[in-house]
Amino acid sequence: MPEAPRGTPLPSSRAASPTYAERLWLGPLGWILLVVFAAMMAVAFIPLDPRVAVVVGVIVVVVGAVVLVGLAPRIEVQDGVFRAGGARIPVDLLGAAQALDAEATRAELGPRLDARAHVCLRGWIHTAVRVEVHDPQDPTPYWVVSTRRPAELTAALHA
Repeated sequence: MPEAPRGTPLPSSRAASPTYAERLWLGPLGWILLVVFAAMMAVAFIPLDPRVAVVVGVIVVVVGAVVLVGLAPRIEVQDGVFRAGGARIPVDLLGAAQALDAEATRAELGPRLDARAHVCLRGWIHTAVRVEVHDPQDPTPYWVVSTRRPAELTAALHA
């Protein structure tokens, strides 16, 4: 087989699947509130010892950051599987995906919400994607998933 010129990708026997990955991190206000909470905890320990107060403040920030980072759900489309937090479903069992702006997300999670729907929601993210589920064995009619990039997630699901 002849060599491909340098910089030219070699043909692959398997098409690369489209990928999308996002972590639903806390917004800037949430991180500020964590620091404010740590400062309040530190102030409570100043009468005991200022050094203890500093240690308590640092510990609260570190533990809070670890917890918040660990609890941030991952939204991912990879290898034909859509993952939202701990839930996953093959992309071929999904129907139409619709990007939702802030107002449509509010309506979708309010008056139009079906109680059987799967929701991966973060209140500090105001946009989402609604994806129909076409699995005859799954009673879930659709998923509503928070995302900061709804157009990109929709494109990845449709690809």
